[in-house]
Amino acid sequence: MRLTVLGCAGSFPGPESPCSAYLVEAQGFRLLVDFGSGSLSTLQRYAGLHAPDAILLTHLHCDHILDAASYVVVRRYAPDGPYPALPVYAPPGAPDRLATAYGQDGADVEDVYQFYGLQPGTFPIGPFTVTVDRVNHPVETYGVRLEHEGRVLCYSSDTAPCDALLRLAQDADVFLCEASYLDGVDNPPDLHLTGREAGEAATKAGVGRLLLTHLVVAWGSESHTIAAAAGAYTGPLEVVRAGASYEI
Repeated sequence: MRLTVLGCAGSFPGPESPCSAYLVEAQGFRLLVDFGSGSLSTLQRYAGLHAPDAILLTHLHCDHILDAASYVVVRRYAPDGPYPALPVYAPPGAPDRLATAYGQDGADVEDVYQFYGLQPGTFPIGPFTVTVDRVNHPVETYGVRLEHEGRVLCYSSDTAPCDALLRLAQDADVFLCEASYLDGVDNPPDLHLTGREAGEAATKAGVGRLLLTHLVVAWGSESHTIAAAAGAYTGPLEVVRAGASYEI
């Protein structure tokens, strides 16, 4: 299983990265997990315009879905004709949200995407065994556990601390975890994790490696976030970059 980071900036694109988008590959199958603002560019750079075989959208905030609306043009108006509908696993409301973002009154996007509603549970996507559960965020949001041939990748999506995140991350080989907020300041509750909270979750879940993502670069401090996470988790950890690739 291979993870390629297409975008990792939190809340809005940063100077060096688009928003959240992660390509996970196994046995020639490519699952795109989130498709945030600006990540269509890096999809082309690091994988290819038509690389995804399926898409999983963890929640419907723009920094996790907006380029799925731009992708309608790619699939619908390709010079060699429309592409078949691409499977999209997403919370309820995704078809209307993407159609609205695409911006044609009365239009839908269900010629481009075949939607499957997410709910807590386990199901297959291509060669992956996928488990999702609701995490602690203001809108319906799912953390993700991907398993393939005994290896496990957990992705937090956007969340504050919660038991569901620990269950999803339990004994994961790699834990791709958001760390949006700085420790030691008055952060809004039930929204995001700090570096320390990401490290604590990694320790409690017994993960093998912690990859920090979704830092809001303009408002935060990468060095402070790393130090806070390292104070709570003694295993290998790093902040991900757009274009980085990991074997799991």
